[in-house]
Amino acid sequence: MSAILSPPWNDTLHAQPELSFRAFNENDVAAVAAIEAEVYLFPWSAGNFFDSLLSGYRCIGAWAADELVSYAVVMTALDEAHLLNLAVASKWQRHGIGAAMLTNVIDEMRRQPVEMIYLEVRPTNLAGLRLYESFGFNQLGLRRDYYPALAGREDALFLGLNIAPRTI
Repeated sequence: MSAILSPPWNDTLHAQPELSFRAFNENDVAAVAAIEAEVYLFPWSAGNFFDSLLSGYRCIGAWAADELVSYAVVMTALDEAHLLNLAVASKWQRHGIGAAMLTNVIDEMRRQPVEMIYLEVRPTNLAGLRLYESFGFNQLGLRRDYYPALAGREDALFLGLNIAPRTI
């Protein structure tokens, strides 16, 4: 799948990117882990990504030309999906790539017998919250002390999106 993103970039160093999406594999883990370490204070390790691959989770990468720019890890069980991780490389942020990745994840889950997608997000991750809310995710609960933080622990907002086909 490819996507031309809009609105157009304001960055004069890059042309508007065309993204290609595919499963990432063990050969891509170093690039995935590098993005993870760049954008999160408490990143997953390369081992976490290898474990996700071994567990059969859906591991999706987005490439602009030959450069990995975003990834997502999704666990499915029965009719539910859990978005465990979604990140965009810092130099590619604020250009619609997170939205393109989330669209790709939702489209892939719609092709499976998935009815609900769940995720956790830090309340302090305002960009992430705006993205998820713009797609219709709603807060279903609060997971206290879920994330490590510089000063102890931080809660997580537990969000869900119903993607089941609507019947009349």
